[in-house]
Amino acid sequence: MKDTLLSLLGSLGLAFWVKITTDSPTCTYYFGPFSTELEAQDAQSGYCEDLRGEGAQNITVTCERRRRPSELTITEDWGGVRELRGNRLTAIAS
Repeated sequence: MKDTLLSLLGSLGLAFWVKITTDSPTCTYYFGPFSTELEAQDAQSGYCEDLRGEGAQNITVTCERRRRPSELTITEDWGGVRELRGNRLTAIAS
């Protein structure tokens, strides 16, 4: 039921997403969707902790109400492509 609600909210641009930008590496990450802003805010500390553990620096966090981003991780800094699996960033052979 919750997945159906989130899918509907996402298609209408009403779901909340956590947007995290970092300076090193220069990246933008989207985490979500969430049905409420409070739910998104509650989740953001775990995402930041994982990114700090990966060596990210100068982390900025915002919550946005929007449609699903076309890309969940946007960067040009890495030599290969990476994706988020669970709460961990994983390198993918290019």
